[in-house]
Amino acid sequence: GLTTGADKKTSKSIARSGTFTAFIIVTLFVFFGKFIFDMFDITIPAFKMAGGILLFHVGFDMLKSKAPSIHSQDAPPVNEGVAISPLAIPILAGPGTIVTAANYAAGVNYLHITIIVGMFALMTLLNYLAFAASDIIVKKLGNGIISVVGKIMGLILTIIGMDMLIDGIKLAFKLGS
Repeated sequence: GLTTGADKKTSKSIARSGTFTAFIIVTLFVFFGKFIFDMFDITIPAFKMAGGILLFHVGFDMLKSKAPSIHSQDAPPVNEGVAISPLAIPILAGPGTIVTAANYAAGVNYLHITIIVGMFALMTLLNYLAFAASDIIVKKLGNGIISVVGKIMGLILTIIGMDMLIDGIKLAFKLGS
C-alpha cells in the first residue's frame, strides 16, 4: 500500500531500503539496547505501553477499513522516504520487535546473540521477498482475500497492542501475571 503507483524498480528499492534499515535498527538494539534504554532512562514497561498503544492504533485503523494513519504522508504517494518511516520504523522494527530483541540479548553469550541476529536477518529477508513479490501475491489472491487478511491482521495487531499495554502496566505496577 505504501508504494501504490510506483514502478517496480522504485517499489523494490523501497522494500530493500526498509528491510535493511529495520535489520540495522534491531541489530543495534540487540547489541546496545540496554545502554540506549539506560542512557535515555527508558523503562521496559513504558516502552511496552507506548508500543502497545501504537500497535493498537494501527490495528484498529485496519479493522475500520482505513489506511493506518501511521502510513499517511503529506508527501507524494511514491515518496521513497516511506522506506524509513513508516516501513522500517515502526512497522518492521517497532517497539515490540525492539523490546523482544533487546530482552533476548540481555545477559546471553555471543552464540545466542548471533542466533538472534541471524533469525532477524532471515525474517527481514522473507519480508523483502514478500514485498518484492507483492504484485504477484495480490494478483493470485485477489483484492477480496487481501481485504479479509488485512482485517484479520488488524484484529491480531489490535490484540497484540492491547496485550503489550497490559504487560507494560503489570510490569510498571508490579502486578501478578
